[in-house]
Amino acid sequence: RPLERAARDADEWDADAVERELTLLGLLAMEDPPRPEVPRAIRTCRDAGIRVLMATGDDPRTAEAIGREIGLYDVAPRTVTGRELDAMDDAQLAHILADAEPLFARVSPEHKLRLVEALQGLGEVVAVTGDGVNDAPALKRAEVGVAMGATGTDVAREAADLVLANDDFASVVAAVEEGRAVYDNLRKFMTYILSSNVPEVVPFVAFVVLGIPLPLTVMQILAVDLGTDLAPALALGAEPPEPDVMRRPPRSRRERLLDAQLLARAYLWLGPLEAVLAMLAFFYAYWLAGLGPWEALPSSGEIYRTATTMSFAGIVACQVGNVFACRSSHESLRRTTLRRNPLLLLGIMLEIGVLVALIYVPSLARAFGLEPLAASHWALLAAFAPLIVLLEELRKAVARRRARA
Repeated sequence: RPLERAARDADEWDADAVERELTLLGLLAMEDPPRPEVPRAIRTCRDAGIRVLMATGDDPRTAEAIGREIGLYDVAPRTVTGRELDAMDDAQLAHILADAEPLFARVSPEHKLRLVEALQGLGEVVAVTGDGVNDAPALKRAEVGVAMGATGTDVAREAADLVLANDDFASVVAAVEEGRAVYDNLRKFMTYILSSNVPEVVPFVAFVVLGIPLPLTVMQILAVDLGTDLAPALALGAEPPEPDVMRRPPRSRRERLLDAQLLARAYLWLGPLEAVLAMLAFFYAYWLAGLGPWEALPSSGEIYRTATTMSFAGIVACQVGNVFACRSSHESLRRTTLRRNPLLLLGIMLEIGVLVALIYVPSLARAFGLEPLAASHWALLAAFAPLIVLLEELRKAVARRRARA
């Protein structure tokens, strides 16, 4: 009891009354300097729209000095001590958290837990870093608790969701960047896969509505979904973070992975473009054989197989352009070089290799109802990928201009 009372009343002690009849033998100073990479990590957090708040049990002056050293405070922050927190109600604390970048010093575990709950009440997603036993309640309550693995206590590590092996705050920022990249890559993968659904469905609609021969067979659809599309789609999942990934504001917690924007891009833009080009390739094969779309088109034989092969190869050619288009939903292709993801080039080579094998290996061609194509057929197909890329670049340019307006 006396020790607790003395600790509680420590702020009220008078130095002149306490420091009497002493003999100075020497001075001892200790410093635990922050890691050199922390200031850069703080700047990255600000660029990414991530607020960084300091809550410590240290003296306010010590905490402010460290905050200035790591670039957390450019001017004197609003300092709030644990004693002041006890005197505040929830509305006052919420006002401070919403309108300022305060420094919380001389705080207890109960204070840290209250700060986490107050931030969550403001709709924030809270991550807490800590290493001591007194950090455990806040680590447990936060959406993401991050404990120090090297110097942290067992209690802190047990309460946390993540444990840093190197005790480096910059690792937290790197994890955020990697997480954003994984989210982006999932959206790229889904856009690429969903886009090919439209040119696979349109031929059946045209078959029913227009009364033309079926432009694409079921086996050829399977060849696209399980064969040619597979390698490029997996390569998109290995895309490195985009240059601006840490300069975007955080996503809303209500934002869905599969949202209206992704579906519109896949089903109302890229997919219809591929469908138009695939149907163009289908009728082009008949035109080269001397038959126009107004004539009775054969639904079997070599001419028909050539036409369906053109539809199939047209979808694959469009998907080659689509994989480049899907590398970013807004950045120009000029900023996404292949050197950043060599797997993508390998995936495209495998995609083209599978296409060629299906068409020119006799046993595979018979199984999938395909026919070898002439140079005049390939001349049209070669234009599909650049055309998809060009049209998508125009869309991105218009979207960027509207975003700046």
